[in-house]
Formats: sequence, structure tokens, C-alpha cells
Amino acid sequence: MQRWGIAAVLVTIALAACGSPEPPDEAGPSPAAAIRLGALLPLTGRSSHSGEAMRNGAQLAVNEINAAGGVLGRPLELVTEDDACDPGTAVTAAQRIVRQDIAASVGGYCSSAVVPTLRIFRDAGIPMVIPQANSTDLIEPGYDSVFLICGTVTAEAVFAVDRIKRLGGTRLAVVHDGTSFPLTLADATVAEAARTGALTVTDEIKLSQGAPNYQRIAGTVLAGKADAVYFTGYYAEANQLIKDLRAEGFDGLIVVGDGATDGPLLADLTPAQSEGVYGTSLLFPDLMPSLDDWSARFRTAFGTTPGPSTVEAYDAVQVAADAIRRAGDSTPAAVRQALTTTDTTVASGKVTFNPDGTRSLPTFLLLRADGGAFVLDALTA
Repeated sequence: MQRWGIAAVLVTIALAACGSPEPPDEAGPSPAAAIRLGALLPLTGRSSHSGEAMRNGAQLAVNEINAAGGVLGRPLELVTEDDACDPGTAVTAAQRIVRQDIAASVGGYCSSAVVPTLRIFRDAGIPMVIPQANSTDLIEPGYDSVFLICGTVTAEAVFAVDRIKRLGGTRLAVVHDGTSFPLTLADATVAEAARTGALTVTDEIKLSQGAPNYQRIAGTVLAGKADAVYFTGYYAEANQLIKDLRAEGFDGLIVVGDGATDGPLLADLTPAQSEGVYGTSLLFPDLMPSLDDWSARFRTAFGTTPGPSTVEAYDAVQVAADAIRRAGDSTPAAVRQALTTTDTTVASGKVTFNPDGTRSLPTFLLLRADGGAFVLDALTA
């Protein structure tokens, strides 16, 4: 009885196994796996305003590329991590993002946070298309995998010295916060003023980020009899420095670098405080008629006006996608090689790279404070 019972069970199992065919797979082929692009951005901290704007700019590019069919028949996916514009946080975030199968990095705002990540991306073999950070510290290691969408501080310094001179400045105090981008822009400005003889530099002064006031800095500027100040740091300190300079009686030119025009610099300044305030800036889409169509697409997508940093973040994705398309391959090594021969036109204009990874034809604007906002100054061209 026991042997017959076992045999019956085995026959039943066999019949069940071959009696009903598997239903056909009606789902069709699996969708192509996404090509991932990584972006370290300041999504928390004092620069989060800029980081969020950059994320939107990059996402707009991803959305538009995907709507047009993607790249190599595959969709793009943007993977972000928060670097908080802090070197330590950036290192940890970079270590996380390189493990997420990204073809290229398309992030980078604060140079001080990007510099310590260079080696991490390099060791992982991942090329970097950096939208905003532009300190010469980024090209100092000589890596052939770093590509800058913006002009470097050297190019900005040339622009700044010429425009300050044309605005009537003769004696210039240069102020920075000691971190990578502000310090290298300050040093480059001092060097350019000396090289051309266009301006006499009275002082190069370091302030502390987050200090409650900068009255001591204002006093040093006044003691040096400067008629112009160029602050190369970020907008939080720039706002307080402007207030303290005006409170102490400085009535000359105050010019800020591109790290300060990006943000709510003028939001709470009085008309008297903002009078005579200028900024050397990267792209400011709302002020550029050539970007009207792009700005309209951004507003439709996110319901907000595109500010500074958005175009460069958009373009970093477009440049990376162009390299992947030309390489016919999304592996980081192939993307890096294709980036070296980039010759494409994106929202900000033509992009080609010099052998050191810097952009061949960078664009800078001169902005003038007009009430609570910046306008494009006639001396831009």
C-alpha cells in the first residue's frame, strides 16, 4: 500500500507539471536600463537655494532628452547627493554616488566641496562635467577627466579688473573668505591688476564665514582709502559686508563675484545700501533675451523663474549626453574620451574644452543692483 501511494503521488506531480502550459509572457521585452548621471549639489545649508535651482536645471535636461527618445535608446536618470557645500560631507557623498553605476558626474557648485572629491571620482574612473565650480584648484591636479562648463577664476578676474576700471575704480580692496573659489578668484584679481597696472590694490583681506558683522573689514577698507571693493565670496557674507561698509561710511563701488550674485543678495538691502553695487556673474537667464525660450520651458516645468546656476546645470547634462551619444557607449571610460573632443552648442552657447579641461569661450556678465534686483549693465559687452 505504501509503495502504491508513493507511485500515485509521483504520477500526479508529473501530470501536473506537464498538463498545463505556462501562460505566455504578455509584458513584452523589459525596458532598457537607464543611463545614470550623478550630481553632488548643496541641497542643505546656506547654499541650498542654489543647489535646488541646479537640480531643477539638470532635471529639465534629463526630461527633455528622455522625451526625445533618450540616449542610445535608453532613458537618462539623474542621481543626486547632498554635499552641503562642505568638504567632509562632499567626500562622503561622493563615495556613495560612485557606487551607483553612474556614467558621469554632472554636479559641483562650491569649489571647496568639489576639490576633495576629484580623487574619488578619478579613482572610480568617472569623468566630471562640472557646471558651476570654477576654481583653478580644480585643474591643479592635471586630471584628464575634469571638464568645466564655466570659465575659471582667471578669466573672471580679467573681466572683473577691466569692468571695475571702466566703472571708475582706481584703488581696489579685494576681500575673500579663504575657501577655494573665493581665494583663487581674489588672488587672480590681484595678479591681473598688477599685470595690467589698471588698478592699485590697497589690501587683500580675509573674512570669516558666518561672522555676525564685518565692521573690522570695513575699517580696513576705509583706512586703505579704497574707492572700490571686490568681494569674491558667497552671498550670505556679501550681504552683511555691504551693510557694514555702508554703515561705516564707504560710498564707493562694491562689486561681488559670481558666488554672491547667485542668491538673495539684495533682498533686504535699502536703496542707499545697494546703490553702486555690481556683480561679475555667470549666466543670468532672466536677463538674457537669447535664453527666453529656455526660461519659458523652465517656468513651465517647475513653476518658478530660473535663476543663476540653472543654465549651467542643464548644459552639464547636455554635454554629458552628447559625449555618450558620440561614444556609442555609456561606460565612464568611453564617455571621458568623448568629452575631450566635445564640440557642441547648448543653451549657454558653443562648448569646446581646452586640453586642461577648461571651457574655450566662457561668458561673464556685469550686473548692476537696481532696487532689490540685478539688471544687466551696459558694460557687459
